[in-house]
Amino acid sequence: MESLFKHQVKQLVRRHHELLNRPNTPDRRWYNGLFERWTYPVVTADHVPLTWRYDFSETRNPHLIERIGVNAAFNAGAIENADGSISVCVRVEGVDRKSFFAIADSPNGVDQFRFREKPVVFDRVGDETNLYDMRLTRHEDGWIYGLFCAESHDPQAKPGDTISAVADCGIVRTKDLDTWERLPNLKHPNAQQRNVALHPKFVNGKYMLYTRPMEFFIDAGTEGHTGWGLSDSMNPCVVGKQEVLDERIYHTIKEAKMGSGAAPFETSGGWMHIAHGVRNTAAGLRYVLYCMLCDKDNPGKVIHRPGGYILAPFEEERVGDVSNVLFSNGVVAKADGSVFIYYASSDTRLHVATTTVEKLLDYAQNTPEDLYHAHGSVQQRCDLVDANRPFLSQFGLDQKGF
Repeated sequence: MESLFKHQVKQLVRRHHELLNRPNTPDRRWYNGLFERWTYPVVTADHVPLTWRYDFSETRNPHLIERIGVNAAFNAGAIENADGSISVCVRVEGVDRKSFFAIADSPNGVDQFRFREKPVVFDRVGDETNLYDMRLTRHEDGWIYGLFCAESHDPQAKPGDTISAVADCGIVRTKDLDTWERLPNLKHPNAQQRNVALHPKFVNGKYMLYTRPMEFFIDAGTEGHTGWGLSDSMNPCVVGKQEVLDERIYHTIKEAKMGSGAAPFETSGGWMHIAHGVRNTAAGLRYVLYCMLCDKDNPGKVIHRPGGYILAPFEEERVGDVSNVLFSNGVVAKADGSVFIYYASSDTRLHVATTTVEKLLDYAQNTPEDLYHAHGSVQQRCDLVDANRPFLSQFGLDQKGF
């Protein structure tokens, strides 16, 4: 007769396999013509391998207790492989609040994500305590680089201050997403740096990095903009003066701070960025995604900046450890023109939104920019109403669009 322990293990494995094999479908509750959202998150804490969480020895763990729990799986870098499959570098957060990285692979980018045997391992630098939000870039120098936030306790913190922290940019590189080489952290003149991404091509023979300097760990102070700078090398990577690429503006989706998402991808119209903007609300900070397009020959110059956000928390995405947050640090643009935007909701789970390069270019080039006052926003809508009048009769609509 099968023991209770073996029966429990089989039930646990069955449920896990059902989750991993569950097909994903477009979410028909939502439409805007630009993206498709998908019904289920692509990676959650429950996707993490059972062998990372349970001890399957009946002697050591007779009650089949989860020994090392996982709290969340979110904020993933992403990259396309040679066979067209997609790999994501997931931020996995344990119940001990420590985050680490793990690679999960999918044949199609929307479901069937499976983690590799073990999490990503590389050397520790200094007194870093927490690691998260890796941006992956397949650079033309032949390496895949991972840039991430390396967080440490502020060495200047007063006695008893167990909250103050310092964010720095850690750097690793790999050829296969299995073996990782740790490089020195980014050298820069700022108090704090995170949300750093690497441009995929050389610019004037140098490495181009997108930065987000800040005065403090959470509060941006007088900084919090997206900048860019050049480095002669990635080992070590040294960025001095940084030019402003995108800046904070009062009463916008990026009034508090903003940051690069994944590295931009090249299109016929320029370099497409999917970034995040942060604004203040009575309920705390709200994170949304927006896009902008930079000049193809001068990637430090923004040529189109459509107003507002392209993705914001929707329905159950609003709920989680840090509510009302949408964050992306992974985008894959395939040769066939399809685009996969991996975004996390409320610091808890990972989703995907799919679109095409053609649609993103249309949106970026033809959506009006933010005029930064309500009167301008009203006029833009009135102009759209006037432009629509000649076409309403084709759809049996009256002048009010009903």
